[in-house]
Amino acid sequence: MDASIPDAAVLGTACRPPAAAGPGTLAGIARKAHHRAPMELLEQGALTVDLGLVGDFRGVRKPTGRNRRQVTLFARADWTAACGELRIDPPWWRRRCNLMVDGLGLPQRPGAIIRVGGALLEVTVECDPCVRMDEVAPGLFAALVPDWRGGVCTRVLTGGAIALGDEIEVVG
Repeated sequence: MDASIPDAAVLGTACRPPAAAGPGTLAGIARKAHHRAPMELLEQGALTVDLGLVGDFRGVRKPTGRNRRQVTLFARADWTAACGELRIDPPWWRRRCNLMVDGLGLPQRPGAIIRVGGALLEVTVECDPCVRMDEVAPGLFAALVPDWRGGVCTRVLTGGAIALGDEIEVVG
């Protein structure tokens, strides 16, 4: 991780339980330039239909149009719960997802629509954790499997600028 990343890129380690209703907050933004590349933390970014999170290698629109994994999101509460079971406290970006959400339970159904700032994302599938999670800590993979704790994969329906602190909510 780059030591020059400002503290604002990580908004603390405490979490609120997922909200039953109402908006949450975009608490983290991260991207990687290629497979197994280190995560780059951002204070702001852009989501586009063709590139997903601009600068992240997974977001580029596929010729097949499937794009089931353009932008990945997870809830801080789920990460904290999984890590708490193992009594570990790794930084959130070790999850290797693009967006960390605070104060909002993510929908566990394909087709759900999430608004992040001015962008709209469609949930396509559950974001299954990969075996790399056990490189972070033994057992983390298994701790992220239940109840969609690994997060959701989405495709960008409408692009827009995003920044830490933006409101995020399920709109459909």
